[in-house]
Amino acid sequence: MSEIRFAAVAAALLLAGYGAGWVEAPALVGLVLKAAALAVAAWTFVPGTVRRLARGRIGVGTLMTIAAIGAVLLGEVGEAAMLAVLYTIAEGLEGYSVARTRRGLRALLDLVPDQARVLRNGVEHTLDPAELMVGDTLVVRPGERVATDGRIASGHTSLDTSAVTGESVPVEAVTGDEVFAGSVNGTGVLEVRVTATASDNSLARIVSIVEAEQARKGAGQRLADRIATPLVPGVMVAAALIAVVGSLFGDPLTWVERALVVLVAASPCALAISVPVTVVAAIGAASGHGALVKGGAALEAMGRIRTVALDKTGTLTRNRPVVLGTVPAPGCTAERVLMVAAALEERSEHPLAAAILAAAPAPERAEHVEAVTGAGVIGTLHGRSVRLGRPGWIEAGPLAEEVTRMQRAGATVVLVEDGGALLGAVAVRDELRPEAGEAVASLRGAGYRVVMLTGDNQATAAAVAAEAGIEAGDVHADLRPEDKSRLVGRLREHGPVAMVGDGVNDAPALATADLGIAMGAMGTDVAIETADVALMGEDLRHLPRVLAHARRARAIMWQSVGLSLAIIIGLMPLALFGVLGLAAVVLVHEVAEVVVIGNGIRAGRTRSLGVVSPAAPPVRESQRAAA
Repeated sequence: MSEIRFAAVAAALLLAGYGAGWVEAPALVGLVLKAAALAVAAWTFVPGTVRRLARGRIGVGTLMTIAAIGAVLLGEVGEAAMLAVLYTIAEGLEGYSVARTRRGLRALLDLVPDQARVLRNGVEHTLDPAELMVGDTLVVRPGERVATDGRIASGHTSLDTSAVTGESVPVEAVTGDEVFAGSVNGTGVLEVRVTATASDNSLARIVSIVEAEQARKGAGQRLADRIATPLVPGVMVAAALIAVVGSLFGDPLTWVERALVVLVAASPCALAISVPVTVVAAIGAASGHGALVKGGAALEAMGRIRTVALDKTGTLTRNRPVVLGTVPAPGCTAERVLMVAAALEERSEHPLAAAILAAAPAPERAEHVEAVTGAGVIGTLHGRSVRLGRPGWIEAGPLAEEVTRMQRAGATVVLVEDGGALLGAVAVRDELRPEAGEAVASLRGAGYRVVMLTGDNQATAAAVAAEAGIEAGDVHADLRPEDKSRLVGRLREHGPVAMVGDGVNDAPALATADLGIAMGAMGTDVAIETADVALMGEDLRHLPRVLAHARRARAIMWQSVGLSLAIIIGLMPLALFGVLGLAAVVLVHEVAEVVVIGNGIRAGRTRSLGVVSPAAPPVRESQRAAA
């Protein structure tokens, strides 16, 4: 980033300027070096500040410009250069984070195949996905990704839709069902009627939502900007009135000098430093609490959060299905059920197969294994016909009630049959992270509202939420990415919202929320890049810890800002009545800067933190119902 390069050059010039004084070089040499440092650093923000000021927009850049001008008029060129360098570094780091986020959106493109097979006039053509038109017929073979949104015109299969819907296991798809761009076809050949072009499909809409929400965040005012908006014009008007009115009733030279002192007294030296120092210290320490925080805006937002929205798959759960239980039929054993199931699934790459193979003893290998689209698999073991598949294709018989119970518990159930005789049922589910319940309890105990958003079905969502300790009214299932984003927008009506997710399908909601938090180790590139905070590793307990850290840092930030404003308010009347001259005002500002820096550094302390309650009261039940 250009700001970082400019800051590095300016810092080198400033150090050289101070070094010239230490080696007793001519004073002019040091002054020129410091002035050059000021010019280099100021070039990154003063022109933009002037342009925004011309449009009536006042912010922290205006404060910094006034501080620099005031310091120069006092002869404190080095101080002006130091402030400019610090501000340039802060702006450069923030710009770098935004650029990384935009580059991260390119990860979505990897979900679309480079080529698509299309039937036109009965002839199969290979085209670039950008050339697809609504009404075209896509041919999608097993293992291939769907190039754009459409509806199945012919074929039966299982689809891995995790990239778009967040479903933890593949879903069965038959003629007439919708399919989304980026979905991975399972075992059957599909003919898909295109319903959206490449520029208007599910993935394109995700990109659109992310970019729009990032623009909204970028336009929002930061803490120092909000303070600067009323402060800057007030100070300028006060200084002008002092000079004009004083000159009418007294010595013009005296009152112009006092107006200058008032202007310098109000220059926000400590205020300009207070936020960046606290932010830098707190962000550095956040890694000790298991989080990567992307800039001051993210840190400030994290300190204001009242509602935490959690994705299910990969966030509350591990996104690795496991065998939840095995129910043998009368006269059979659980070991026999798993052995036959594993023999059929031994060569399969289906996520359910991996779970069954992990739970089974050393499997035998069935022969003549064939997939029955939309139903299951068949094969031969020890000369007998064996089958594994969904209830309905294989009759549950005496296990019907148990199968229904397991399905209501959110499990995917398959039945196993040997020689026409039912052996038993196997329940597979993506299980809750072991620390998820503790993390949710910590958040709720501190007064945060905890909400689950998932693309999984209602039964699975309800079962996982109950186990995690999330209230039934705060569980939202069967959501597509647009639905998650829309729901987060509604939750924001009742206070700042943090969205925690790990997948591409979470990216719009991560961007829409006041704070997006990605699960780092399991997360996709686009989720990590879109989010404002990335939790490092897989321990969800980092979440309440880093929220507590951010709230403490925000409190420290406000302490420094309050001290800075108190000094400005106290110095202005003293300067107005001539109690303090230029030298005394400069000295007070220098001391204030040291105090503010010392206070800000406290945010960098890493220590065991409890969960800090939000400043605002917990959300009421009526508000939850409204959301």
